[in-house]
Amino acid sequence: MSHASIEIRSATAEELPQAVGTIVAAFVADPPARFAWPSARDYLQTMPVATRAFAGSCVDHGTAYVTADFRGAALWLPPGAQADNAALDKVFRDSVQREHLDDLLATFERMEMSHPREAHWYLPQIGVDPTAQGQGLGAQLMRHALARCDEEQALAYLEASKPENIPFYQGHGFEVIGEIQVGKGPVITPMLRMPRHAVRDMRSSH
Repeated sequence: MSHASIEIRSATAEELPQAVGTIVAAFVADPPARFAWPSARDYLQTMPVATRAFAGSCVDHGTAYVTADFRGAALWLPPGAQADNAALDKVFRDSVQREHLDDLLATFERMEMSHPREAHWYLPQIGVDPTAQGQGLGAQLMRHALARCDEEQALAYLEASKPENIPFYQGHGFEVIGEIQVGKGPVITPMLRMPRHAVRDMRSSH
């Protein structure tokens, strides 16, 4: 069966709950998410709210990319767009266990500091429904957005929340640029992708 013709499109505001649902299903074993909400009940109640805050204004920008059947979703923030950090902070303070809160907030603070100083596309979340994994949906979602990054000659940035996902991102041109680990919190790996067909010296941007 060929997966070459998977349709990727931008979700509308009315469709965002379906995209969020896919992310929630995909992230059920995600280390940072389950560090924040170890109980299944807390995770399922809170992760949709956090995902919406993470996604910020992606729907307004047309960069909440989904497969036609919503089995895969990638919530990108283009240059200048932001996550709703105030909403995220409130979600964390209202829901995360006290013994994990300080480490989690410090982790997110360091994530913010790890972003490139240049304008860049940021991928807070990409996920495929566990029932549809292994069919190439994640790769198609990634290629869809990265083609636009290359067209615009723009940097792309993400944080790998699972070490086993790093090779997938490397296969799409991302390189590890650091490591974040605070207290008992999980390891987060910032990764940066230079646009294809461009030679740029990042050292000149600091």
